[in-house]
Amino acid sequence: MITGILDGALTFYTYLILAYVIVSWFPVSGALADVYRVLASICEPYLSLFRRIIPPIGALDISPMVAILVLWLARSAVGTLLGGI
Repeated sequence: MITGILDGALTFYTYLILAYVIVSWFPVSGALADVYRVLASICEPYLSLFRRIIPPIGALDISPMVAILVLWLARSAVGTLLGGI
């Protein structure tokens, strides 16, 4: 049960980061600005950890990819340690 909850939470957070990255590609105004602010307040604290370590490559910020990879590794570790994903 706890494994399922943690797995669901890590998967959901991964989707939030993906949504944040996709929304950041578009001009932000109106209702999209509200969505962007909510996603930024949720995702930026975690992503900023990686941005401090990984500099952008030109105009490309790869920190979200690394952050998602770490979430996948955490999900796998939870499954292995608690048994059964």
